[in-house]
Amino acid sequence: MPRKSESQLRAGAYASSVGAAFLLAACLGIEVAHAQAIMRTPTISVPSRTPTISPNIAARAVSVAHGPHVVTTARIPARIGSTPVLPHARYSPNLYPACTAAYRDADGECLAQPNGGGDAAGRSAKKSAGKGRGNNTPVALNLRTFANEFVAEIDSALSLTEADELARRHGLTRVSSESFPLIGATVGLFRIADGRPYETVRREFAADGSVRSLQPNFRYVLQDQKPAVPAEGDPAQYVLTKLRLPEAHRLAHGANVTVAVIDSGIDAKHPELASSIADNFDALGSSEGPHIHGTGIAGAIVAHAKLMGSAPEARIIAIRAFGGTTGSAESSSYIILRSLNYAAEHGAQIVNMSFAGPKDAVIERAIAATAARGLVLIAAAGNAGAKSPPLYPAANPNVIAVSATDQQDKLFTASNRGNYIALAAPGVDIFLPAPDGKYQITSGTSFSAAYVSGVAALLLERNYSLKPEMLRMTLAKTARDLGSPGRDDLYGDGEPDAFAAVMAVPADSTTPVAAASGTTKREDAEKRRDDPGIRAIEQPSLSSAGDKSTIFQADRPASR
Repeated sequence: MPRKSESQLRAGAYASSVGAAFLLAACLGIEVAHAQAIMRTPTISVPSRTPTISPNIAARAVSVAHGPHVVTTARIPARIGSTPVLPHARYSPNLYPACTAAYRDADGECLAQPNGGGDAAGRSAKKSAGKGRGNNTPVALNLRTFANEFVAEIDSALSLTEADELARRHGLTRVSSESFPLIGATVGLFRIADGRPYETVRREFAADGSVRSLQPNFRYVLQDQKPAVPAEGDPAQYVLTKLRLPEAHRLAHGANVTVAVIDSGIDAKHPELASSIADNFDALGSSEGPHIHGTGIAGAIVAHAKLMGSAPEARIIAIRAFGGTTGSAESSSYIILRSLNYAAEHGAQIVNMSFAGPKDAVIERAIAATAARGLVLIAAAGNAGAKSPPLYPAANPNVIAVSATDQQDKLFTASNRGNYIALAAPGVDIFLPAPDGKYQITSGTSFSAAYVSGVAALLLERNYSLKPEMLRMTLAKTARDLGSPGRDDLYGDGEPDAFAAVMAVPADSTTPVAAASGTTKREDAEKRRDDPGIRAIEQPSLSSAGDKSTIFQADRPASR
């Protein structure tokens, strides 16, 4: 009996050894197949009219040693040319103040602690509650506002000296104040100078007879985001095919249309942006150089060298509203107000706002006034993810909110959702210019919004008298449906079809010739809009929010 047991044990050990050998071989086979799958030479397929760039980005090979826990990686250059065409490619930083979505308060504010309690020593609220030191109220980080600052509408009859005296009476310093014709008010930026509590100062200052309204100076941030995993290979410019831009460019290029880009600094000397910057305004009054975000946004609209923007002949009013010595590129309520006022006063027809922040009374007022003047307002939906509350200005009903998609028409994971989303456009692994003649590969709803701003410029070139609501409805009715049938909270009405949209707009033979160089005023345009002889555009009927019109089907690609 013992001999039989020993024989059985030997047989079992042999079987186990054979099984382990087969398992090891299988594992090695899987790794080899995986390495072959990713060691590929990138290819591009771009319409003939559009220039292309092929960056020399290496593929990655993975090998597994036979010993435990030994994994090595090697970089194998992809053979796509003897010399790299792209001088430099980099990824933009994530400029959104990210946090775990589960730890946001009702206003979408990031919370300092996931359990909402605890003391400075790191003990949880549950353990310290018995000692009287716990706090069950979540503590919000100061991400929404600039500490100790107010934006106040004050009596317009006050001189600067009287405004300074008003500030001193309440322990404040007047940082700046000016008249804003856009909203018909004098607004100032004030800062607490004597160290008193914010709420105390707010109550006293708001009660002063010279103060018409008072609010915090809210914080705004640009909306681009570095992909979690760097893209391998050449992203080409898949956005061109997705939006059918080469076909649309046979009819319009955005000529004589002015787009105000409220963003960080733009590199006007970049070859992609040559002769496209019609005007510059630094709302910050800074001396900073160009920034990667603003340069990329402008490139998405007007690039016309090695890359192609959605409206390559449009004119840009470059408004610097975001900046910072740390590269965080932040802005505030007061600076955004200055920027919108400048855009409205200097002839912009479209305003691109690739930034996000909280709901803000003074900016809501400025946006309403801007829309009332007939400007088209387009904004990034935001990169705060599925659990984020609506972000502004995108959630304002006067604004076209744009979410982001990738090359497979899937929603960008960081993109905001909501019933305020109007459209979805490519915004993942986007190829754009960067300062100093360089280029970048980046992602975010910022760039989706910029491409839609360019498409809007094509429609305005086609018919200069097109009203904002009509333009918005045209984009919606000609969009390619994505996701569930009909309108939804992820993609809105779908992905813009630039060619179908341009075809749907009656050509206006009376579109004015461009103004003199360096001029973006449009007094003549306003006279034209009031002329009863100008042809009215027939408005497509909307039977319901989810209805997809069939009148443009001949010009649309097959929907998903």
